[in-house]
Amino acid sequence: MYIIGENIHIISEKVKEALKERDRKFFQELAVKQVEAGAQALDLNLGPRKSDWEEVFPWMVETVEQVVDVPLSFDSTNLLGIEAGLKKVSKAQPIINSTSAEPERLEKVPLVAKKYNTRLIALTMGKSGIPVAADERVNIALEALIPRMLEIDYPVKDLIIDPLVLTVSGCQEYCPHLIEAVRTLEYAWDPPPAISVGLSNVSNAVPKENRPLINRVYGVMLMGVGLKMMIADPFDEQLKEAIRIIEQRDDSTPLGKLYLKIADRIAEADEPCVDDVDLNDPDQVRVWKTVQVLFNKVIYADGYLTQ
Repeated sequence: MYIIGENIHIISEKVKEALKERDRKFFQELAVKQVEAGAQALDLNLGPRKSDWEEVFPWMVETVEQVVDVPLSFDSTNLLGIEAGLKKVSKAQPIINSTSAEPERLEKVPLVAKKYNTRLIALTMGKSGIPVAADERVNIALEALIPRMLEIDYPVKDLIIDPLVLTVSGCQEYCPHLIEAVRTLEYAWDPPPAISVGLSNVSNAVPKENRPLINRVYGVMLMGVGLKMMIADPFDEQLKEAIRIIEQRDDSTPLGKLYLKIADRIAEADEPCVDDVDLNDPDQVRVWKTVQVLFNKVIYADGYLTQ
């Protein structure tokens, strides 16, 4: 699994304050710790930075590249800011996060990606928003995103399709469709572009104590349809252990066996079955209840684990 570390994110009060103070040490320590924890790239979500983009984006690149060598992912709607940052990149091939099928962004962002030889995350979202159905998301990739790359001679090998994870709290019906979108995108083009998701989005607005469980169960489900890249928290040890179990097919523990059964059934376009679960094992029951919610079989509520 290729993990793009998510922890330099403007939504964090600590990140917000450190950016305001231009605290190099804070960002350098956070970058190093993420890479040491297994991140293979770092997402830099600095927000739009409408007033200070010209200074902030290059400063962040310079700060982080002093201590790590991994690719930097520029996560912003401010294309001028992204370009200012790209001019400073001196190490690994960077990533722009992101374009979409919205006409203005699809016109401009891929051209910047080509100019600076970056990889490009492209969202399956059009002018009318994010469709629920898997086939509609796939169609955006096949009818808008990939054709635009071919039109400008941008290498499809550098394209990363993001079919968009939405939260189980309020957008529950999207969750199973995302799984099918990833499955289809794996075979929709030859050779297929990479596919990535923002895994933690699935637990946005969920009580803090339940977020890691929902994230890792959804990660296991998505690995069943071949997902190999995600923006995620490299400090989440239980998530990384679930990934390891699937990748190494380690069935040496009861929970590992369940994770593998979930992934294998989804790989076969089947649904996980209660017969796979030891209902006397509280950890397995928590996973099973989470699967049911993510498959939209049981309506999500904040207290779903106690129901």
